[in-house]
Amino acid sequence: MARNDYITEPRWMRVLLTVVALTFLVLLVVLPIAIIFFEALRKGLDVYLASVVEPDAWAAIKLTLLVAGIAVPLNLLFGVVASWAIAKFEFRGKAFLTTLIDLPFAVSPVISGLIYILLFGAHSALGGWLIDRDVQIVFAVPGIVLATIFVTFPFVARELIPLMQEQGTEEEEAALLLGAGGLTTFLRVTLPNIKWALLYGVLLCNARAMGEFGAVSVVSGHIRGLTNTIPLHVEILYNEYNFAAAFAVASILTVLALVTLVLKTAIELRFSGPRPIRH
Repeated sequence: MARNDYITEPRWMRVLLTVVALTFLVLLVVLPIAIIFFEALRKGLDVYLASVVEPDAWAAIKLTLLVAGIAVPLNLLFGVVASWAIAKFEFRGKAFLTTLIDLPFAVSPVISGLIYILLFGAHSALGGWLIDRDVQIVFAVPGIVLATIFVTFPFVARELIPLMQEQGTEEEEAALLLGAGGLTTFLRVTLPNIKWALLYGVLLCNARAMGEFGAVSVVSGHIRGLTNTIPLHVEILYNEYNFAAAFAVASILTVLALVTLVLKTAIELRFSGPRPIRH
């Protein structure tokens, strides 16, 4: 009997499963997105544009882009270095390092934000020292950046480590034997092999950095026009019953998420293509 005879489901079951999947997709993804844009434009385009260019909203947008612009490159650097070390070398503490990379996935973002309050807040051991030197970390941009880096640093490394372990070290060793330096080996051999996974991890990291709420909410202080990112500004507008402005600002984050999703899908299609067989 042919293999397909064992795996082919009855037509009614395929239709049922497809309908259930599409129903969940519409209810949980398509409908909320549609509601966001409907509510954002309900009072007209003029109100929408005024809500977006309003000073506090514009400050939140710029701060979100600034935080992502700092956190993502740093996590890119960390992800490449950590992945290179874990995948290409054997050393004591390797398993512990791998576990630490996964730590933000296990810790609540709110707890991670609280950790920075306990470390750098006014009543912490370092608080007095920082105040004496007029250095402010919590309730300021540095604290927001630190909290964002913490919750997003696994994304690049977690995309690269399995791929680099699968690729092994043969090509790098061959390049070194032929006289290439470490930087040349990375740029000419390693980077071309990991570029799609690297870009995929950066996109995921950027999406999380722009949308992070829990950790940033704890360390920001919710100072309008100064320490509110887009998610925090949306919350404030919604709590003030300014629904049109809240949904207008939320639509910006939604557009960024949709662009990220499109790029992510394109990279997945490119990255999931046939790979050469390694011997």
